[in-house]
Amino acid sequence: MTKIIIYNNIIPFKGYVAIGLWPFIFVRSSRKGKLSPITENHEMIHLRQQVEMLVIFFLIWYGLEWLFRFVQYGNAGKAYRNVSFEREAYGNEGDFEYLKSRKAFSWVSHL
Repeated sequence: MTKIIIYNNIIPFKGYVAIGLWPFIFVRSSRKGKLSPITENHEMIHLRQQVEMLVIFFLIWYGLEWLFRFVQYGNAGKAYRNVSFEREAYGNEGDFEYLKSRKAFSWVSHL
């Protein structure tokens, strides 16, 4: 999968380093030349998730699951870390071979 990295000061919001929105990885300009391989791999996992869900269904599911987790935990940070897509990405971001063997819809096992 090809990655297109765009450095800017708008996306992602302050406090975040990067966000993957297929087919791009948006990175804060202050991180130009400093994007860690782990963060890049994390975002590449999200790009794969988005492709298999045709992007729009990923965004809808992500938003709904985040709302559910927010109600469940009462905390935005905990809600974010417990979204199934994030669980998969955080759990495998350090495995640089993960995307080579990842099965489609692997995030489902993290619900």
